[in-house]
Parts: sequence; structure tokens; C-alpha cells
Amino acid sequence: MLTVDYNLLDVRKGDMILDAGCGDGRHSFECIARGASVCSMDIDIESLKKTSYVLNYMKEIGDAHKDSRFQVHIGDALRLPFREETFDRIICSEVMEHVSDDNLACSELVRTLKKGGRIAITVPTYFSEAIYGLLTDEYFTSPGGHIRKYLPGKLAKIMRSNNLEIYNIRFRHSFHFIYWMIRCVVGLHLEDHLITKRFRNFLKTSWESKYLRKVESFFDMFFPKSIILYAIKR
Repeated sequence: MLTVDYNLLDVRKGDMILDAGCGDGRHSFECIARGASVCSMDIDIESLKKTSYVLNYMKEIGDAHKDSRFQVHIGDALRLPFREETFDRIICSEVMEHVSDDNLACSELVRTLKKGGRIAITVPTYFSEAIYGLLTDEYFTSPGGHIRKYLPGKLAKIMRSNNLEIYNIRFRHSFHFIYWMIRCVVGLHLEDHLITKRFRNFLKTSWESKYLRKVESFFDMFFPKSIILYAIKR
């Protein structure tokens, strides 16, 4: 499941990409499948272990492009362990709502992006976060949870103040909006609840169905879970 559109980000073979806050590596996997090289970075060591395992497995079985390379780094978005202008493209998916200083995080991302390079930053929509907050106090009080909500203009302002020119805005994951509503209603801690499990199975089916992806794209216009801002470093 990809939040970022790689065609809009203009990912090309040979690009060096930072997947900042890679989680379990879903965006990193697509990078090496397309022939780009990726640096997968996260602060959570268990997520990095999963990412590293799959990346190595993809290379082993040939699912990765033969020219692609990857590295896995533990790192903090507020103090990126990379030199200035290192990356051609940066993906920062569902990270900004977690960090203590989102302006500093954006500044660090831009510092490591090459001039003319492109970046995609994704965050949950304000609407989805507001609904989840109304359904349960658990959503914003759980350890490691979200600490802020974003209107599109708020994130855009931060990006523009850090020398980024926004060229596209998209909305995604209406089915996941429903999934997290279910989680909030039955209890976020009850991942194995029958309703939660059945809808999660539906999500897996939808990833493999062109028809269901088109249906989800339609509903993305009405209740998306994520907003994606694409920008170029001036």
C-alpha cells in the first residue's frame, strides 16, 4: 500500500531516495523495485529490522532492480545523520504529526535534499483526526501517537517557509479512514477484534483489485485519511 505516487514524485532509475520514517518499509520496497537506491531511516529499531529483512529478500529473489542499492539507518527526523544535498528525492510519510518540532523536521529534510530535488510529505487529514478524537480519547493519548492535526494550509506554510515550491496536492486512503474508525469504536488496543480483522482482510483484497482501487479513489474525494503535498526545492 503506497501513499505516495511515484510518478508524481518523478522517481527515476538511479535516483538516491530518503525514506524518512520508513516504518516497515512499504515505500522503500517500491524504490528498489523501480531501480532507485534508497536510504530507509526510522527511529524504531524493530521496524528497521523488518524493512532490512524484506529489502534483502527482494534482492535475493530478484524483485529488486539489479542496479538498485539500499541502506538502513536508525535516525531522528530532527537531526538527520546525512550531509547537505544528499538525496534526489525524499519521502516523508505519516511522520510530521509525531515529531515535537515539525518546522525543524521540515528544515532538516530540505537541508539533505538536492537543489531541484523533489519531496513528498504526507500527513493524516484534519477531518479524519478530528473524527477519531471524538470517537475515543485513546487515539491521541496512546504512547507514540499523534500530537497535532493539519489543515492543508498549515503544512503548506511550513514547507514554503523552508524553500519548497508545492506543485501538487493529493488525497488518499478512504478505506483506511473507515478501518481506523472501526479501530476507534471497538478499541485501538483490540487489533484481533472480529470486525477489525475482517475489514483488515478486505483492505488486503483491495490492494490487489483494480476495481476496488478505483472505488477507493472515488471516495478519496470525500473522506480521505491522508493528504500528500509534493514540492520542489528551489
